[in-house]
Amino acid sequence: MHDTSSCHQCADIDGLQVATTSGMPKKFQGENSKAAAARARKAAVQNEKLAAKQKAEEDAYWEDDDKHVKKKQQRKDDRDKKREEQSSRKQEARRLLEEEEATIKASTKTAKPSKLTRAQIQTDQERIAAAEAAEKKKREPTTHLDAPLEENPNLVLAEQAADGYAVGRNVEEAISALSVDEPASEKHPERRMKAAYKAFEELHLPRLKAENPNLRMSQLRQMLKKDWARSSDNPLNQRTAAYNTK
Repeated sequence: MHDTSSCHQCADIDGLQVATTSGMPKKFQGENSKAAAARARKAAVQNEKLAAKQKAEEDAYWEDDDKHVKKKQQRKDDRDKKREEQSSRKQEARRLLEEEEATIKASTKTAKPSKLTRAQIQTDQERIAAAEAAEKKKREPTTHLDAPLEENPNLVLAEQAADGYAVGRNVEEAISALSVDEPASEKHPERRMKAAYKAFEELHLPRLKAENPNLRMSQLRQMLKKDWARSSDNPLNQRTAAYNTK
């Protein structure tokens, strides 16, 4: 017989060895193989998920760091390229400047331009102003006021006769007036009168131009003839003065 107070009873429950003692609850001594396998599979799946997550995080970290490295390298490349372009532009500008200076030096050596004097500048300005005034005058409509003033020849002769001048209505009469008591040595008084008038014109026409810049040449010559009729340089007046002193 078995002693129930001191002997252990053994029983095989579902292939598991279970030991019991009399008077005490039964204690589980083993583990179900299926449950252990399930737990192992579950743990393996969790480990795989955790490893995959860690790998993804690590890959993302290195990928982000690689982007920063690429951007940094790109910025460095851009700066280097910009410096190279600036250096190239400076070198090109320096080269062009040197070529221009060399050209200027060569041109100054071959022919130095003469400096304009103040008088030349003033003359050029006056010439330009006169040309502009003449062009403006051409564009203006012509009226009877622009026609040269015509003097009454009879009135001129009357004034000259009243002043005691020798007068003539034509060249023959003027020559005849000059021929009164004329020495025989002077056989061509018309030449002397023409030469005297030419000299008088060369002397006084520039003055009339300066005093009357807005008048036309025909008007200036008319004024000159009027001055000539009363001038002591006129041979007619010289002959009259000599005749009156007798």
